Amino acid sequence: MTTSVRVPPAAPPPAAPPPAARRGRLPWVATLASGLAVLLGAGPMSAIVQGSGWFGHAAAVVTVVVAVGLLLHRLGAVVVAAGQGAAVLVLLTVQFADNGMLGVLPGPAAFGEFGGLLSGAGQQIDTGTAPVPATPEILFLVTAAFGLLAVAVHLAAVSAAAPAAAGVPLLAVFAVPAALSNVLLPWWAMAAAAAGFGLLLVAEPGIRRRIPGGIAIVAVAVVVAVGVGAAASFVGTAGRFDSGSGSGGSGGSIGLSPFTALRGQLDQTTPTELFRVKGLTRPTYLRALTLRQYVPDAGWQATRPEPGVGLPGPIQAQPGIPGDVADVEIENVAFRDYWLPLYGEPLDVGGLPGGPWLYDKSSDTGYTGRPRQEDGWRQRAFLPAPTVTQLRQSQGTAGVGPEYLDVTGVDPRVGEIAQQVVAGRNNNFDRAMALQDYFTGPNTQFTYSLQTAPGSGDDALVEFLTVGRAGYCEQFASAMAVMLRAVGIPARVAVGFTAGVDDGQYRSISTSDAHAWVEAWFPGVGWTTFDPTPLTDGRTIAPPYVQEARGDNAGAPSAPAEAAPLPGQEAGQEPLPAPAQPEQLPPPPVAPSSTEGGGLPLWPIAVVLLVAVAALVPAGLRALARRRRLAAVGAGGPGAAGAGWAEVLAESMDRGVSYPPSDTVRGAARRLVREHKLDGDAQQALRQVVGAVESSWYGDVHPAPGDLQEPVRAVRAGIASDSSLSVRGRLLPMSVVHRTPSEQPARAAEREPAVNRS
Repeated sequence: MTTSVRVPPAAPPPAAPPPAARRGRLPWVATLASGLAVLLGAGPMSAIVQGSGWFGHAAAVVTVVVAVGLLLHRLGAVVVAAGQGAAVLVLLTVQFADNGMLGVLPGPAAFGEFGGLLSGAGQQIDTGTAPVPATPEILFLVTAAFGLLAVAVHLAAVSAAAPAAAGVPLLAVFAVPAALSNVLLPWWAMAAAAAGFGLLLVAEPGIRRRIPGGIAIVAVAVVVAVGVGAAASFVGTAGRFDSGSGSGGSGGSIGLSPFTALRGQLDQTTPTELFRVKGLTRPTYLRALTLRQYVPDAGWQATRPEPGVGLPGPIQAQPGIPGDVADVEIENVAFRDYWLPLYGEPLDVGGLPGGPWLYDKSSDTGYTGRPRQEDGWRQRAFLPAPTVTQLRQSQGTAGVGPEYLDVTGVDPRVGEIAQQVVAGRNNNFDRAMALQDYFTGPNTQFTYSLQTAPGSGDDALVEFLTVGRAGYCEQFASAMAVMLRAVGIPARVAVGFTAGVDDGQYRSISTSDAHAWVEAWFPGVGWTTFDPTPLTDGRTIAPPYVQEARGDNAGAPSAPAEAAPLPGQEAGQEPLPAPAQPEQLPPPPVAPSSTEGGGLPLWPIAVVLLVAVAALVPAGLRALARRRRLAAVGAGGPGAAGAGWAEVLAESMDRGVSYPPSDTVRGAARRLVREHKLDGDAQQALRQVVGAVESSWYGDVHPAPGDLQEPVRAVRAGIASDSSLSVRGRLLPMSVVHRTPSEQPARAAEREPAVNRS
């Protein structure tokens, strides 16, 4: 008969730390994985920064952090983090500062430049559109942010050997884009970030057994990150305006890139009903927002609304010009956005919850700080119907700001074409009608087409006017508004919807009614609608004054179908107002926000919060490790003894006691008794813990559930009674900075094998 007898070892071998932590051994895999995880998580940034140049800056700073982490690894976590931070400052100085000491070292002048760059980046984020251009200010912010992120991930994943905790700083890469966009982030960005986080979890030997848990953590992290970003409310109102096509399939969002979303609505194969309207006295356009800023290399841009009057409530008195008053009821079927579409000149708006909605009189825009979908609202609207005589007598630019005449940077050929089109017209109204007829008259060379790629700059505008002559409402409204300004008529672009379809009970407005048109300013009358888009489906609305002008043939000659070559002004032609060319427009006004206190910038608060959170990371890692180990002790089984021993040593290390790798379990126990002056009860409990460790590691005899809970508690209490933790010890636990010994024996070969005897 053969039996298996285990022979205990004569003397237990030392419990060496894991190979990655041995002195002289560099954690190549974990360090490289931490840097790669940061870069894989960078995908969502493409939603808020234009182009791909930002990724080169992010990759450069992450590479620097990884290299410094490897070079300084033997000096401890504190030195590594400090060195990495210094390296990030040097890189920022080299790339962005002109006044660094010796060209590479940051000094007072360089920090002053850094402050200016941060301030500029904050202003662009606060008042710009997403994605924002990759300006030097934005690239500085991206470089600094990814540098801090890489340092935090390295601290958690490499220095503290807690790769799962590195997911906390990585959440920021998701939270910011999610806060700036109302649509889901691209699937590939999610997949890349999840792969990077998973790479952290399996980068060290012995951690592959946690892959199922790592997958669960990745899934939760993605969901939480998107949720945190969607709930964030500290970004400026303009920065939060959506640039997509809405959520939930509503197709409603017009947002910050209004023409992109407008094109998306018009391209829908199956239109989505958005509104049902009752009470209109005549067909008219439903305005969502207006655009006043034209950027030659980018097109018309949405800007931040001015502080407005609260809704619901009265807005203004009825203007003293001819027109109709209509009590309109708007049922919202599927429109969710930052904008409140309204008709004509709103006199009063009701049926809305108080607080979130405002109305900016200067831009005729109703808006809120977060996208909303109301059930509906009521509006008392004034629909202007000035006479042609009134409009022809209204001259000049009184009552409107210079930004509505700005043509800075526009190709001069556009102005020359506009002046040829309006040649012979002696008032602003007839000039506006000449420009509208240039695009929509019977002899026009222009055609409507959704197949034309939208233009975005001055060269595209010239090409549209001289070569292409085909497009949809974006090109036509953009071109006419610029041409109006070029001949001295204040103009802006309005975005919203045409009148929809009347079914006898209400007007149904859908995504196919999305539209853009032009509004020109006439002193004493106000903003007046013109539509230069040559629609052929009956959706164009001709206001009463347009119909009257077209029926009056006693006025100016018909507009030419095509502009002649670009000669100078004809002899005898009445001089036209010179196009406005202001050198610098005033910055757009800032809308009020509940998060803005006294106009203070938000970025210093964010920096302080980031520093505070970073300071609490080591303590948080220590608390997580303690909870995990004590849970393993209570559960019993193969990992209980090692977890209890590691927690006992961690309590001791937090109080400044070090344990060289050469210490055996019993040698370390004697050091514990000596350093902490353990009393008799604590010493007896320590003997039980040591016995359980040796039996588990070298005899495969493991504690039952609950067996070690009281001994481990007693030893920890004995350690704590001898010396309390300092503030530094609580914020920067030494067991996190200098890793505790492993919870398992270093090599499987150290276990004494079973010997068969007959």
